[in-house]
Amino acid sequence: MILIILLQGRARLRNALATALDKTVVCPGSGAIRSCARDHPMDMLNPYCGVDRDPRGVVRLTICNAGSLNILGSAAIDGVREGLERLAADRAIRVLIIAGQSEKSMIGGADIKEMAKLDQASAEKFITGLRDLCEAARAFPAPVIARMPGWCLGGGLEFAAACDFRIAAHDARFGMPEVRVGIPSVIHAALLPRLIGWGRARWLVMTAENIDAATALAWGLIDGVAPQGGLDATVEKTVAALLQCGPEALRAQKALLRQWEELPLKQSVDLSIGVFGQSFLTGEPQRLMQGFIDRKR
Repeated sequence: MILIILLQGRARLRNALATALDKTVVCPGSGAIRSCARDHPMDMLNPYCGVDRDPRGVVRLTICNAGSLNILGSAAIDGVREGLERLAADRAIRVLIIAGQSEKSMIGGADIKEMAKLDQASAEKFITGLRDLCEAARAFPAPVIARMPGWCLGGGLEFAAACDFRIAAHDARFGMPEVRVGIPSVIHAALLPRLIGWGRARWLVMTAENIDAATALAWGLIDGVAPQGGLDATVEKTVAALLQCGPEALRAQKALLRQWEELPLKQSVDLSIGVFGQSFLTGEPQRLMQGFIDRKR
């Protein structure tokens, strides 16, 4: 949709704004204004994985060429995983946002047409690939935000659960429909009880019923719901909060959180002592604490 600016009869503004009218659009569903004439093309790491960067160290990974609902078959799964693994080595990245190419979904789910043709061996190979994709997000060193418009089902919700933050559109829908097509929910569906509790996780994976964004927020499945047209602005609030933190401290905190999910309490407590000490080797505590002290004077 072309951005319409009311000129209120001022002819001198028409000339000044003519170029802007030609170059800006309002992205459907997000409310974000973006340039049609990009300063630079999206960096395509492979056919399924496009990347935009901004000067703050914020990277947006767009899942491409997977249809309007971003349904992931084996090729797309491998492509996005390879992109994540490549980006993981870039220490300049402070925040990673995962988005779909359309406003219908980030990841709608796994490709049921491909799965319908699987046998035991190929099924295990397929789900191993999806597991590895989810783990690439979960193990990504910097914070990962799932930008979630529209539908998020099955493997798409498992991937979202592996991200650090989940921000959804007001009309987003979530579900785990696997049992209705003859398969159990597996791999990173195991994160759901940790996020929403056993009772709600059991309801999702055993009834295959969908829930709306308000319910998902109340359950703790997602971290925020954007108002209509405000998805990117809501995502940006989380980005801004993360950028106020020390990047090395955030990387250390994310790694600790992952270990806390798996270790007994005593080991988690003891492990964190060394991590705390090591943080002083980065220079961040000295710089940020002194900045805080100076600000209070």
